[in-house]
Amino acid sequence: MTQTTGGPQGGDAPLVDLGMPAPGGAFDEHNPPDPALIGDCVHCGFCLPTCPTYVLWGEEMDSPRGRIYLMKEGVDGEPMSDSMVQHWDRCLGCMACVTACPSGVQYDKLIESTRAQVERRHERTRQDKALRGLIFALFPHPRRLRLLRGPLRGLQRTGLDRALRRTGLLERISPQLAAMENLAPRLDKPVSLPERTPATGQRRAVVGMLTGCVQGAFFPGVNAATARVLQAEGCDVVVPRSQGCCGALSVHNGREEEAQRFARSIVDTFEAAGVDLVVVNAAGCGSTMKEYADLLADDPTYADRAKDFAEKVRDVSEILVELGPVAERHPLPMTVAYHDACHLAHAQGIRSEPRALLRGVPGLELREIPEAEICCGSAGIYNILNPEPAKELGDRKAANIVSTGAELLVTANPGCLMQVAAAIERSGHPMGMAHTIEVLDASIRGESPQSLGAGAPAP
Repeated sequence: MTQTTGGPQGGDAPLVDLGMPAPGGAFDEHNPPDPALIGDCVHCGFCLPTCPTYVLWGEEMDSPRGRIYLMKEGVDGEPMSDSMVQHWDRCLGCMACVTACPSGVQYDKLIESTRAQVERRHERTRQDKALRGLIFALFPHPRRLRLLRGPLRGLQRTGLDRALRRTGLLERISPQLAAMENLAPRLDKPVSLPERTPATGQRRAVVGMLTGCVQGAFFPGVNAATARVLQAEGCDVVVPRSQGCCGALSVHNGREEEAQRFARSIVDTFEAAGVDLVVVNAAGCGSTMKEYADLLADDPTYADRAKDFAEKVRDVSEILVELGPVAERHPLPMTVAYHDACHLAHAQGIRSEPRALLRGVPGLELREIPEAEICCGSAGIYNILNPEPAKELGDRKAANIVSTGAELLVTANPGCLMQVAAAIERSGHPMGMAHTIEVLDASIRGESPQSLGAGAPAP
């Protein structure tokens, strides 16, 4: 079966093979893609230059409007096919198209509802099921991730991880598992945070802090820096011991019921903590938690509570700008390139706040990255499920970062840090990398640029 759709300039694109339809209709009655939202797309093509997969391949069905066209086909009764699912799976969910769209198309809601339908109604291959099962048995579980720290640190200390990489054996066995190993960051000692850290000076707010799954296990220093900066800026910081995964990876990959379970637990945990606001230092987590009202809208017990909770969620850069600085900033003479994490810039609309915080550091020069709107290829678990296009996007991002000549790359998401670090290493032009909050922490504590890994500018 083939279909013709509008091409990049509004003409006809080449015929696209949708493959053999699966038996039954594409979508069931539980939250299918909303026809009204689908109808908002006027196929203008403004999204195309910002869509990572369209930029890579130039394929209409691997663009936002092409994927929306397939959703319309499904709503109109077209059965779900393997090819349909492939095009939806190839979407990174970066939401750059949401920012670019002049018609306000809510592609984020469309792709999430579509993916939930896919996970319920599409039969994946045995290999795909096994890989996804491994990922979701591990990454949304902080305790399981922490158990990996010991063996992973051992591999890194002995150099066995690099030796294994040089053999290419894992790549031949499974490119997805090889990508997972390659993305693992260099691990420092674990950091244990107290359950309550009192504010320095006059208390201005009581905030709960999400420690996260990957952030807590692989980047504990970011959480420690977050607590110190919030404390210095007059916040009591509460870190509930019982908190678990926020559900971001699950909701972004169509695992709706699993995401709802995680969300309910987070709501319960932070309600019991009695905090004014909930602070998040990982872009993907913050984006999901701000959408809990939608995720739990059909739950009569949690719908109103989820809405109240979502209104309390703040990215750490948001709350620091809202409060305004009281702690002294010491000079950090260095050049910094700031990378917009997609779920911070596009999904949450937070762009000016991190830049304002960085510009508030004396001696720091901020440089913008070319093609800033194009995703680095991390996209949650996309770089594991789709290692080849993710690598292309990572290498493209690395080249643009290196071109700034900055000493330090700064971003606000653990997935971005891992993805870009691997790409920068491949580029042969290593540079320091840090979370935004780590830069502020170093400035408030009077540390040197070297403490952040900043050295000579990239060539």
